[in-house]
Amino acid sequence: MPADTVSVTGWGRTAPSAARLIRPRTFEEAVLAVRGCGARGGIPRGLGRAYGDAAQNAGGEVFDMTGLDRIHAIDADGGTVLCDAGVSLHRLMEVLLPLGWFVPVTPGTRYVTVGGAVGADIHGKNHHVSGSFSRHVLSFELLTADGQVRTVVPGTPLFEATAGGMGLTGVILTATVRLQPVRTSWMSVDTERASDLDDLMARLADTDHRYRYSVAWIDLLARGKATGRAVLTRGDHAPLDALPRSARVRREPLSFRTSRLPAAPSFVPEGLLSRTTVGLFNELWYRKAPRARTGELQRIPAFFHPLDGVPHWNRIYGRGGFVQYQFVVGHGREETLRRIVRRISERRCPSFLAVLKRFGDADPGWLSFPAPGWTLALDIPASLPGLGAFLDELDEEVAGAGGRVYLAKDSRLRPDLLAAMYPRLDDFRSLRAELDPRGVFTSDLSRRLRL
Repeated sequence: MPADTVSVTGWGRTAPSAARLIRPRTFEEAVLAVRGCGARGGIPRGLGRAYGDAAQNAGGEVFDMTGLDRIHAIDADGGTVLCDAGVSLHRLMEVLLPLGWFVPVTPGTRYVTVGGAVGADIHGKNHHVSGSFSRHVLSFELLTADGQVRTVVPGTPLFEATAGGMGLTGVILTATVRLQPVRTSWMSVDTERASDLDDLMARLADTDHRYRYSVAWIDLLARGKATGRAVLTRGDHAPLDALPRSARVRREPLSFRTSRLPAAPSFVPEGLLSRTTVGLFNELWYRKAPRARTGELQRIPAFFHPLDGVPHWNRIYGRGGFVQYQFVVGHGREETLRRIVRRISERRCPSFLAVLKRFGDADPGWLSFPAPGWTLALDIPASLPGLGAFLDELDEEVAGAGGRVYLAKDSRLRPDLLAAMYPRLDDFRSLRAELDPRGVFTSDLSRRLRL
């Protein structure tokens, strides 16, 4: 098998560590890689879109699973697909949309593997309706530390430990996923501006049930009466009769087209994303949004994955990289959310990628992130002075309110707060100790958080 010692980092480009990168091309090679793990163990990795250190393993091995990328079977009548774990959501969209099916859940990028989608139990703009990705997984094959391949189904402890378990229970080889039916590859989108955070939360709470997909971009540099002002975007898959009558669009209603801008340069000057430049961007972005617009047609990539059109957009933060911080607090804890937004605004954190969503019911995974309530995600340059101490304070507020941070995006959480955030942590640790007593599966994240 191809293997190289390389520097590995998450999408945030912080805290790189060196590991031996192994690229299995068959299930048999994956078994050999796991059975041949050294003392520092190994961790599966997909397309590297976890922001922190979840798919890194300093001094050990990292299994690049993208070579296992076959789609084995599609049930075009029943709406299911059986595929390798290394298949990306992008590839599934290319294949499934022309057949009238869409992935059940997609995050802000389509360059995520199916295995990564289960391991991080990804969520999207439709969590309040559809839940997280694992809720739509009918079964998966898991290569465990003893070299055995197990078929895992929902409702079992191994399923619930693996969904959101960040690759620490084993290597997912294949998965069978239930799909979402669609009539077109277009979205019908409503956009409106909210004047402040309370206005935004009221709009979301009152009308979210009308939409399958909902997300709000927040200006976290706005202060005073405008604190938390936002652009709210919601929509659903457009029916055929909503498309314009032009021959091409009606003739190919399910075509999947993407566009790409030039890649971000490999070198970006430090300090490019300052309070001044981000403040200017946020002002322009808010002002250019319509006060209210309904029924706009957008292509799927534009609605779900606008940043995918800019290859290597994570470079814009410079060599120091960035931290993505995402937390959730429950309904009834709105004052905690208000306080955190005010603190971020008063500290003038230069974040231009900040989104607020409402989560629906919790998902079954023991380490799954979503819980009923409000989730805020924001990107912050890692070089911001005092950032670590500031985020530690926010962690304590979140934990004190019964909330949690998202492990797939974390790169710096203190381990002492983990049990307060994830009540099933002891169950996860116990199952992992029983399933993998030698610690074959390990990562920088698992060592840092003592998972």
